[in-house]
Amino acid sequence: MTPLPQASSSVRSDDSLNRRLKRIYAWYTLGFVLFVLLLAVLEHWGLAKTWIGFSFMAATVSIYAAIGLLCRTTDADEYYVAGRRVPAMFNGMAAGADWMSAASFLGLAGTLYFSGYGGLAFVLGWTGGFVLVALCLAPYLRKSGQFTIPDFLGARYGGVAPRLIGAMAAILVSFIYVVAQIYGVGLITSRLTGLGFEVGVFVGLGGVLVCSFLGGMRAVTWTQVAQYIVLVIAYLVPVVWLCVKQTGMPLPQLVYGQQLAKLSVREQQLIEDPLELQVREVFQQRAAVFEAKLRDVPLSLAQDRSQAARQVAELKADDAPLAEIQAAEKRQSSLPRTPVEAQDQWHKAQMANEARALPLGGMPPHAQQFSGDPQGTPAERQQFDESRRNFLALVFCLMVGTAGLPHLLTRYYTTPSVGEARSSVAWSLFFIALLYFTAPALAVMVKFEVFTQLVGTPIDQLPTWISQWARLDPGLLSVSDVNGDGVLQLGELRISSDIIMLITPELAGLPFVVSGMVAAGGLAAALSTADGLLLTISAALSHDVYYRVLSPQSSMTRRVTLSKALLLATALAAAAVAAYRPADILYLVASAFSVAGAAFFPALVLGIFWRRANAWGAMAGMLTGLAVSIYYLVTANPSLRAAFGIPGEPQLWWGIQSISAGLFGIPAGFLALVLVSLLTPAPTSAESRLLSDLRRPPVL
Repeated sequence: MTPLPQASSSVRSDDSLNRRLKRIYAWYTLGFVLFVLLLAVLEHWGLAKTWIGFSFMAATVSIYAAIGLLCRTTDADEYYVAGRRVPAMFNGMAAGADWMSAASFLGLAGTLYFSGYGGLAFVLGWTGGFVLVALCLAPYLRKSGQFTIPDFLGARYGGVAPRLIGAMAAILVSFIYVVAQIYGVGLITSRLTGLGFEVGVFVGLGGVLVCSFLGGMRAVTWTQVAQYIVLVIAYLVPVVWLCVKQTGMPLPQLVYGQQLAKLSVREQQLIEDPLELQVREVFQQRAAVFEAKLRDVPLSLAQDRSQAARQVAELKADDAPLAEIQAAEKRQSSLPRTPVEAQDQWHKAQMANEARALPLGGMPPHAQQFSGDPQGTPAERQQFDESRRNFLALVFCLMVGTAGLPHLLTRYYTTPSVGEARSSVAWSLFFIALLYFTAPALAVMVKFEVFTQLVGTPIDQLPTWISQWARLDPGLLSVSDVNGDGVLQLGELRISSDIIMLITPELAGLPFVVSGMVAAGGLAAALSTADGLLLTISAALSHDVYYRVLSPQSSMTRRVTLSKALLLATALAAAAVAAYRPADILYLVASAFSVAGAAFFPALVLGIFWRRANAWGAMAGMLTGLAVSIYYLVTANPSLRAAFGIPGEPQLWWGIQSISAGLFGIPAGFLALVLVSLLTPAPTSAESRLLSDLRRPPVL
């Protein structure tokens, strides 16, 4: 085994490099601001919205492409770890962009909008996870001098098997995560350009590939710094503007509490509003219709088919307009083909209508801590306990999952020294906090705007952006006059959580150029994370599997070339999956956290802090954690059960939702690693020496 590289306390980031980078990115920031102002002027002079969208798309992706071209490399050290010379502050910015992702930029605000207090679990879990990274992992991983997380597992535990299991887990976690990012890329690209979602996925994919494909971690790092600047400006500008509009203050993080108090008053008014009660009654009646159909599915399906065929025949006999006949034929063709399909479709429709029949369209009051009532009926007390339990479980899974994400941990291999790796985590948390402290304020202010400005507006006087989103995809936003009074009630408005951030500028009445900028920020967030994830997958395949296991004699150029080819293949596969819109962004990402925490955290932490941990234990811990988490993730989720053909209803363990599957997988991984390590031979002397070197404090 090669000796462990010793990190010296005298290693410092090159001052001239730091100064040069600060100067370059200061000019870049100024250029981006001037570009936005120029588009604002052109919009005022009549530039079409489509051209504004294309301008943002073309300009930002072109910049990322230029960085990729300038940083292209075939050197393995540069391709995998950016030459280990990224200063702490800039690595923190890159990690912030890598971390933000489509989930944070798009999904977090939407989740807080719909979940209120419950959505804070994401903020607490994701920020708390960086404490674990700083204390338990980042300095030791940097000191190991490896390229990837499977590399570390192979060096610490010895043998091929721990490395291969680590590579398999890294590929699985990163692929789930990257599908969510490419879904976000398609959503944003279609909004910017007007292209269809599927086309937008593959158009945006070009922006992902141009950086990671050409220059690996070297290009990805400097591109992510540029992307962070775009996304943080794009996130803060509309929120600050909305805050000034509502409160007269430009500090949403400090004043959103007073808006929350106003929102709570408005929520109570809507709960008691007679028109809202009418809408809820209509949805309850619709739910009852589906409930009645589910009592005898074959008979109900036969009756629906007979009625649909009769309507088509009557319209044709009466020589009705062609549009009416085509609409009737479309309704006929959309009927379920089998009783099983009908049961699944009607059950989902029943649940959806029952949710919309609840007060506030099924949303809890924003300031309510947990659902249920600790002093209420037994059912309400149980609901309260399960809600609180799920909140804490999600915080736990997101914290530990953060400390197990391969693409994030790899970022701390790129710093010049161990000390810079630790400082880099602090910088990462600082740059992430700029957005995470703002997201709760954004959710409150957007909801206040919707509840006070949109609700109660005549439907024929609604802003044009609502109809534009509805045309793009009714699943993202739709309005239906359920009670027929011609006025929009809250229950008649359906918004996807994935577009809450994207509609904020239009909701605030800002120029379209700000909407374009926000979309460009979301694109930067999705592209930056997708770059890092694709690089992690290709590195696991080319470096950990091909080079370390199959062909140790292969040249550096061959390894990097293979990595690029695998990166391209992975990107196309992820885009193909994302085109089917498998789930909402935040659910996909949170699922990846559970899997990552269960697969990696026990093996990494005990591998650093417990000398008795051995290869057999590590393999048992990773496989057990993965198996338990994936099993629960699949069996506790109705959609996944249906996708895998598993009959019956989900059976939750202690009421824990599937998104927190890591609550069971992570302890199972720890337990398996400890038991198997104690029952099998102790680590070799070489592995013990490596661990001693890893934990030896630096010489001052």
